[in-house]
Amino acid sequence: MISVNDFKTGLTIEVDGSIWRVVDFQHVKPGKGAAFVRSKLKNLRTGGVQEKTFRAGEKVAKAQIDNRKMQYLYDDGGNYVFMDMDNYEQIEIPQTQIADEMRYVLENTELNVIMYGSEILGVDLPNTVILEVAETEPNIKGDTSSGGSKPAIMETGLTVNVPFFVNQGDKLIVNTQDGSYVSRA
Repeated sequence: MISVNDFKTGLTIEVDGSIWRVVDFQHVKPGKGAAFVRSKLKNLRTGGVQEKTFRAGEKVAKAQIDNRKMQYLYDDGGNYVFMDMDNYEQIEIPQTQIADEMRYVLENTELNVIMYGSEILGVDLPNTVILEVAETEPNIKGDTSSGGSKPAIMETGLTVNVPFFVNQGDKLIVNTQDGSYVSRA
């Protein structure tokens, strides 16, 4: 058990039979009444985000989450196939469970697979990834870097808004939190 006063961003807890990751929290001490902790929690099974308020000092169960290093091998049509880097065991994760995250992942990429016991909850992406531009409109002379943006389709199928000077074949750094362009690689 862990006190809600000890919340940290990224902490995994078990509340109401579900596994949650603390996304954000705030300790509130009103002038009148008892202190409380307002938190934003992400359900690791469904991906939904919910705001929840706890009384100060309330205890919640800490969820024991394992991050296993695995390599993404291929998409078999209905599942993504991963290989454990320690024992070479292969596992399949349904596309419906991690489709959004896989828009940022190329074959043979190493990722941490989040597990609760033997249950697979998802994959943990790095903050940024490097992807190549597969298709975009050609650069037009006179366009400037501060003049706006155009859509570009990356090699994984992800669409990113990029500055006009980006061309097909360029390698870009993309933010995995919101799918935005960061810079050229």
